[in-house]
Amino acid sequence: MKKTISATIILMVFFGNVSAQKIKGSDTMLPLSQKEAESYMQLYPSRTVSITGGGSGTGISALLEETTDIAQSSRKITFDEKQKLQQKGKTVKEVLVAYDALAVIVHPSNKVSQLTREQLEGIFTGKIKNWKEVGGEDLKIIPYSRETSSGTYEFFKESVLKHKNYMSGIMSMPATGAIIQSISQTKGAIGYVGLAYLNTKVKAIRVSYDNGTTFVQPSIANAKNKTYPIVRPLYYYYLSTSENKVKPFIDYVLSAKGQKIVTETGFITK
Repeated sequence: MKKTISATIILMVFFGNVSAQKIKGSDTMLPLSQKEAESYMQLYPSRTVSITGGGSGTGISALLEETTDIAQSSRKITFDEKQKLQQKGKTVKEVLVAYDALAVIVHPSNKVSQLTREQLEGIFTGKIKNWKEVGGEDLKIIPYSRETSSGTYEFFKESVLKHKNYMSGIMSMPATGAIIQSISQTKGAIGYVGLAYLNTKVKAIRVSYDNGTTFVQPSIANAKNKTYPIVRPLYYYYLSTSENKVKPFIDYVLSAKGQKIVTETGFITK
C-alpha cells in the first residue's frame, strides 16, 4: 500500500517490532527528508520514519532532549549546543547530506527582478524602505524573515547581511510555507526560501555579490557551477549511541538512489 505524506509528518503507524525513528528540525529540509523517507519505507516496509519541522534549532534541542533520533539542520551545530551535549555525556555526529540554494522572492507583480547583496542588506536591516529606491515603483517594502530558531534565518544573516541585525519589527514567520503564502498575497513583500519551495505564486530575483557586475538566477545548475552565491550545506545530526539505529536510513540518503532524490526535490547533491 502506498504511504501518504502530510506537510509535517510521514507515517506514525507501527506494526509489532517495526524499526521506527524520528527526524526533526529544519523546515527547509522537510521536502527532502519526506521524499527520502517515503522511498526508504517503500524499499523496507517494516521500517518507519516520522518527520516534523520546527526549525534547525528546534531539531537540535530535540536531539539534546533525546526526543528525536536525527536532527535535520540547515546550519552547523553551534559551540553552545555541542557543549550542552557534552555536559550530558553525549557525542554528536554530523553528516552532510545535500546543499541548498536560498532564493530571494517577491510578489509576481513586482517590477524589480534583480538586487545586489548590498541592496538586500539595506532592505532587511531597514535602511531601504521603498521599492523606488531600488528601481521599483513607489511602494513600501515589507520584508519577511524566518524566526530566530531557523537555520535559514542564521544563514541569511551571515551570508547576505554580513552579520548585521535584521530590522526591528521585521515580519517573522514560523515556517517557509508561511513566507511563500504571505509574499504571494502582499504586493510590497520580499523574503527568502529554500530553492525547493519555489512556485509560480512568487517570483525569484537575480542576485549580485559583485556590486552589480553580474546578476545570477537561483537554480540547481547555477548552484552547482558556483555562480549563484547564496548556497549552504544541509546536515543530519545524531547521537553516536544511536548510530546502529539511524545509519541504514542515512546510508540510503547518501546512496546513488538517495542522491537522485536530492536532485528531484530541488536540492543540490553533495
